Amino acid sequence: MKLEKIVEHACRFSRPYAITSGDKFRLRDHNPGDTGPWTAKDKPTAKKALREGVEALAALQDRLYAHDRWGILLIFQAMDAAGKDGAIKHVMSGLNPQGCQVASFKAPSAEELDHDFLWRCQRHLPERGRIGVFNRSYYEEVLVVKVHPHLLDKQKLPPEYKTKHIWSQRYEDICAHEQYLSRNGLVIRKFFLNVSREEQKKRFLERINDPAKNWKFSSADASERGHWDAYMKAYEEMIRKTSSPEAPWYVVPADHKWFTRIIVAAAVIDTLSSLDIHYPKMNDAKRRELAEAKAALLAEAAS
Repeated sequence: MKLEKIVEHACRFSRPYAITSGDKFRLRDHNPGDTGPWTAKDKPTAKKALREGVEALAALQDRLYAHDRWGILLIFQAMDAAGKDGAIKHVMSGLNPQGCQVASFKAPSAEELDHDFLWRCQRHLPERGRIGVFNRSYYEEVLVVKVHPHLLDKQKLPPEYKTKHIWSQRYEDICAHEQYLSRNGLVIRKFFLNVSREEQKKRFLERINDPAKNWKFSSADASERGHWDAYMKAYEEMIRKTSSPEAPWYVVPADHKWFTRIIVAAAVIDTLSSLDIHYPKMNDAKRRELAEAKAALLAEAAS
């Protein structure tokens, strides 16, 4: 399929899941089991579409790298077992590693806790021409820390800044940070993989029952599941307060991994195709330089 057609399909598929303004956002309006116009029997078609999408992404990434004006930041947030790792792996599989970098953020280290909450992520922002992927991010500060506010004690904040307004202030700080990055040529797209509680339970049991997947499960996963309602409330508030046209959230149905990956790939294709990225244009001096180099190489071959 031609690139133009893939881009057209990508726009149609991904845009219904984009939240550019959170004013009326309600998480309950978004079905984790949604598969758009497809059903389970369409999985082979979906996998073929994903392969074509990955090829399109590779072509667009090449232009992005050569153009060297824009950077792309993809942020993934989700409950455990929602499929973040798999989505990143499958969607980014065909990209040139030289132009793509992935950073995963777990519990902050002692060094990271001695800095502001954005510091550790700022260190991993992608350069111009590159695609950066954050597997979790500074949004943990209004998710995990909000659900477990005792974690604020480890952040050594001055008492006058640890008030009931801290969450609204962090939303403001995040929005200002993303606006600043956007104004400097970093295009931000954020993905919340929306898995249902029932599907998470199913995936946890698969990890426990399959020896090859045991390493993926920890008791902490089950413990966090006990805070499900608090997390859903935190995710909803986060999306409401930090969605914008420049840095939208995509609320991606995550109960069917094949569909999750299609939507993520489509959103990235849509994003890259919306930018004016192209290979550098050759001026007369550069053309002469190429012609001279070609002549020299051909003469070398002849001799």
